[in-house]
Amino acid sequence: MIPEESFGPIENRMQSVGLALEELLVTAQKQDCLTVGIYESAKLLNADPDSVVLCVLAADDEDDVALQIHFTLLQSFCCDSGITILRVSGVQRLQQLLGAVDANRNQEECGDLHCILVTNPQADHCRLQEVGIYCQESRRLDQWVPELVLQER
Repeated sequence: MIPEESFGPIENRMQSVGLALEELLVTAQKQDCLTVGIYESAKLLNADPDSVVLCVLAADDEDDVALQIHFTLLQSFCCDSGITILRVSGVQRLQQLLGAVDANRNQEECGDLHCILVTNPQADHCRLQEVGIYCQESRRLDQWVPELVLQER
């Protein structure tokens, strides 16, 4: 592991936002404000897009053409609907985070972590604000869909 002092400002910021995202996802799952899976997310976006405050698209394999097509469609819909989008790599870390919260769920339910929606706009979670600011800053730097790497532990 690299000592924290050797990180530059960008790495420190990404690490901080990564931790904020992790905390936000775990909290949202505990509050039943998380929709997991491409199909389930598409259904919710079609039925109630106003309830969605964040769309997380996760993939470690950029060669999956079908997944990239799904991502393109979801990104377009979210952009048109004013929903914050964040692409992450580190699907195994997401499995660690979200699979551990509810051990009663079967593997299929936790299996598709490629798309995760955070709902409930009333939940003014400070971590949601931190992730949102990171996404806004990234878009100002011409990064249409901000990206983040979740660190395995």
